[in-house]
Amino acid sequence: MREVQFDGLVGPTHNYGGLSPGNVASAAHEGEASNPRAAVLQGLAKMKLVRDLGVLQAVLPPQDRPSLTVLRALGFRGTDEEVITAAAAGDGLLLRLTSSASSMWTANAATIAPSCDTKDHKVHVVPANLQAMFHRSIEPATTTRVLRAIFADPARFVVHAPLPGGGQLADEGAANHTRLETSRGAVHLFAWGRRAWDGTSAAEPPGGQHRAEPDGPRRFPARQTYEASLALARLHELDPARCRFPQQHPAGIDQGAFHTDVLAVGNGRFLMLHELAFKESPALVADLRATLGDELVVVEAKESELPAANAVQAYPFNSQVLTLADGTMAIVAPEDSRDDPRVRAFLERVVAAGGPVRAVHYLDVRQSMHNGGGPACLRLRVPLEDAERAAIKANVFLTDELYAALVSWAGRRYRDRLVAKDLEDPKLAREGMEGLDELTGILRTGPLYDFQR
Repeated sequence: MREVQFDGLVGPTHNYGGLSPGNVASAAHEGEASNPRAAVLQGLAKMKLVRDLGVLQAVLPPQDRPSLTVLRALGFRGTDEEVITAAAAGDGLLLRLTSSASSMWTANAATIAPSCDTKDHKVHVVPANLQAMFHRSIEPATTTRVLRAIFADPARFVVHAPLPGGGQLADEGAANHTRLETSRGAVHLFAWGRRAWDGTSAAEPPGGQHRAEPDGPRRFPARQTYEASLALARLHELDPARCRFPQQHPAGIDQGAFHTDVLAVGNGRFLMLHELAFKESPALVADLRATLGDELVVVEAKESELPAANAVQAYPFNSQVLTLADGTMAIVAPEDSRDDPRVRAFLERVVAAGGPVRAVHYLDVRQSMHNGGGPACLRLRVPLEDAERAAIKANVFLTDELYAALVSWAGRRYRDRLVAKDLEDPKLAREGMEGLDELTGILRTGPLYDFQR
């Protein structure tokens, strides 16, 4: 079994809309001009670096934006151009929401369990419902269609429907999931930020209201629910003894760690975390050591060494930790982590500690970082056996030929500057449709989008 990094291609409407409360970077850069072409090329350069390190790399297509399907469901009528013009009227918020390119952060697309861990020995995929934010809650239908087109062999893959319900079962995908493994087996961490219902009763309380944790975050909203995390473990058919459900630290969420992967990352026998990643971090680490044994290497940053505010700004924990062919590991971190002296010193300590991580590679993903997404946000980790990889017929595994084709495609199809006012231009939507129609031909996925059907 080898892990494949499935990266989401940045969409043609990549812009800085400031649509995510609790995402510090998104709020800080709201209204600035973006560069969609640079964004997609930065993402492709990251994919090439990972592939050149000897790690399996694949791509996922972006979603069609603006979502004319959603705008029509909201009552806008007429031609595509008339729908866009009508949605742009007034403050234009609905147009901005339905034009978000947030599907680029593929760590939120789904949660994955490898076949070696599941009861039926199939790869299980649960697309995230992303109920916490409207502009993300419109993604799951297309995400499910994309994942079913790629993981199409029912003998090897199970692509579930997203979790039902509203905010009580809010699921943010693999950004809150970590799989660790030693010779003693694997453990799955399903982190969460709030509980949906009081007590242990299965009955919904009067009015269906959710309750906040007594000591929950006070500044920013907690997104993932405990109940959603439990449901994911059941759907994946995992051994309950191999599942853990740690609560995100409320103080970490209030610092801007809206997902677990902002302050923690794990890979194989290695776990790197900030002390504000989980509420009961010492107990969790002790439990993991008892379960996984002395092979497990844990490196923790204390607030005194690396303030959470610095970590949220520079995203060292939102790095990719990759297992290389020789069994050692490498970290792929954003340039922002090198630019911050305290963050850089922490990563240098990780390498010098003598554990599995032997190198850090820095790269520029600032177009994504300005919206609150580092290298780890841009990828979905999918552990696959050889036969499972062979069962994927779409042209999604990165080769020199595919990389060149996608670079050429992006250069022709993407604008190099975008501000909110540009979203009102119906030509932008038409450009996006034409580009995505070409992309599905390059990736050989078949029709994926409503405008293709």
